[in-house]
Amino acid sequence: MEKSDKSDFKYIGNKLLSWYEKNARDLPFRQTKDPYKIWICEIVFQQTRINQGLNHYNNFIERFPDVKTLSEADENDVLLYWKGLGYYSRAINVHKAAQQIINDYHGIFPNKYEEILKLKGVGKYTAAAVSSICFNERIPAVDGNFYRVLSRIFADGFDISNSKAFNYFSELAHLILPENVGDFNQAMMDLGSEICKPKNPLCGECPLNQDCIAFLTNTISQFPIKTKKAKSVGLELKYYFVHRNGEFLIQQRKDDFIWKKLYEFPPKISEELIPFIKSVKTVNHKLTHKNLSIEIYNVEVDSEDAWKHFIAENNFIISDYESSHQKSFPKPLENYLGNYHMAYRIL
Repeated sequence: MEKSDKSDFKYIGNKLLSWYEKNARDLPFRQTKDPYKIWICEIVFQQTRINQGLNHYNNFIERFPDVKTLSEADENDVLLYWKGLGYYSRAINVHKAAQQIINDYHGIFPNKYEEILKLKGVGKYTAAAVSSICFNERIPAVDGNFYRVLSRIFADGFDISNSKAFNYFSELAHLILPENVGDFNQAMMDLGSEICKPKNPLCGECPLNQDCIAFLTNTISQFPIKTKKAKSVGLELKYYFVHRNGEFLIQQRKDDFIWKKLYEFPPKISEELIPFIKSVKTVNHKLTHKNLSIEIYNVEVDSEDAWKHFIAENNFIISDYESSHQKSFPKPLENYLGNYHMAYRIL
């Protein structure tokens, strides 16, 4: 069915709102219209399920309750409070965006979609969510939930991997958009994550099942249409865990590649330390579109002279297990440190 055949379907949006009023999830960020808190929650839950990230969100807001506090914080402190959420570039971006708000908007969160979109790390979905929930702008917060729900309701075969999908489904959303857009956007999130799931959707519990062409024609499994699949790239990394008497060496990564600004072990060592290599462990780790193969060499330095000489020639930080808790490491290295600590305690 072409979009020109679709007339006025706003009753669908109103029906969804009625369902949301009775079934909305009780979440802390639903009790506020503070754009700062809504923005942080949207960034936190971009790549993290709500039940997994809720404590992280609460801890982050407790430590950084407003834009000013976040903007004045040390970047490493921001990264530390993002620990466990992954995708650490998000933490770097919210820190920079908070500074943007202070410098460019006199500390007042921008109240227009186009201005919110200018903030570092903010995309169309997040800008739409904040502007609609906090400032009542009539903009659908189109994301994967919208693609899935709308494509099923209208049995619409538009390919969601198409570069024009966002604009296409934004127009489609306007066909069912009610007056209360902020609640509508949150209702779509709840419906998509709790009922209209990618696999095994709970169609019998869906408030829109009698308005859903895919359900009525038994074609739910055919929607949404997605033809392109991003290929994963293999990447090999090598680290040397150089340690002596409970201390080990680390450095901070730059911000131009994966694991931006996190801490890591030395990626190389001098020839004089090679005799101290005791073992090597290979760890496989998946990131979005990247399959990592990581070799971690256990370098236990028995010579104090070799230890001091290596440190003198390199800009490494000396750490121990307790102080490492105040820094953020990539998950594979954090796990390695945990295993090292257990082994060291036993010894």
